[in-house]
Amino acid sequence: MKFIISSTYLLKQLQVLGGVINSKNTLPILDNFLFELDKDKLTVSASDLETTMSAVLEVESESQGNIAVPARLLLETLKTFPEQPLTFIVENNNTIEINSNHGKYALAYADGAEFPNTIELEEASTTVILGDILATAINKTIFASGNDELRPVMNGVFFQFSTENLTFVATDAHKLVKYQRTDVTADQVAEFIMPKKPLNILKGILEGSESEVKIEYNVSNAKFTFDNTELICRLIDGKYPNYEAVIPKENPNKLTISRSQFYSTVRRVSIFSNKTTHQIRLKIAGAELNISAEDIDYSNKAEERLTCDYQGDDMAIGFNSKFLNEMLSNLNSDNVTLEMSVPSRAGILSPIDGLDEGEHITMLVMPVMIND
Repeated sequence: MKFIISSTYLLKQLQVLGGVINSKNTLPILDNFLFELDKDKLTVSASDLETTMSAVLEVESESQGNIAVPARLLLETLKTFPEQPLTFIVENNNTIEINSNHGKYALAYADGAEFPNTIELEEASTTVILGDILATAINKTIFASGNDELRPVMNGVFFQFSTENLTFVATDAHKLVKYQRTDVTADQVAEFIMPKKPLNILKGILEGSESEVKIEYNVSNAKFTFDNTELICRLIDGKYPNYEAVIPKENPNKLTISRSQFYSTVRRVSIFSNKTTHQIRLKIAGAELNISAEDIDYSNKAEERLTCDYQGDDMAIGFNSKFLNEMLSNLNSDNVTLEMSVPSRAGILSPIDGLDEGEHITMLVMPVMIND
């Protein structure tokens, strides 16, 4: 088995695939990349048993075969090479030899047959979406997902497909984000919960991509196919909470304000908040918004006044500044609205501008009780 490939091209592909490999694996074979050579096509795969990703690379070769190559050692070696062709030759003494312009390097390889088989999706439904739209949907929601091992369904992003729109939801019970596209639809109704790790990998690859992504899914797995790459992952098992029930429908108090001004004020004032609760207070009366925070233990306090457009009753409401900051930093709009009903119910944060045609974002932030 022998093939020739560009060093930078190989490194770029392997760095993406390397994101799948865990630092500590239960099975030693998972510390390797699987190389499957079929003439001028080299398929490289990486897996952690939950997620498997593979890419097809163009090489110069007339041979066939498969081997498992140590991932970390190969990546560290490739990072040091300037752009040049590398020749890989599999020897009979269980080593693979890499020949560069100035030297040769031998790595011990494992039997490719030990590598876990890729899951075949049976009775799968299919939806096609533009890469950049999928990356945006992940970007706008993933930060709101949870990390609670006792509630695994909240540790991922909920994909809800219908013939009218595609909806992506994430919540950790303190904040919730619903991202919807009415310009993209599916052929049939489907819903599943995607884990965070494969979503983070997809987000990194697909940002700004004009390629179409084919999403195939059944009850237990999902498969994403685009360009020369394929990612298959196991879905989170369970029923997603009824998120629509927690979104307040009647919100008569509506605050409109510059996003950047609101964001920088919340960030600044929150420095003076209690380090455990991160609580800030919003007091709204007429066209004035007063944002304050206090840490009684250390006698720290801050207060700022902003002008805003406000329709509704005068009110004081408390929020966790960490969650509010996260939401405001994940919006690209110039202006935002904060809709509220009473101080004990969630506020709804929405962008006014900066959205594509058919793009809708609803962010929900739970209030914290304030002591008057």
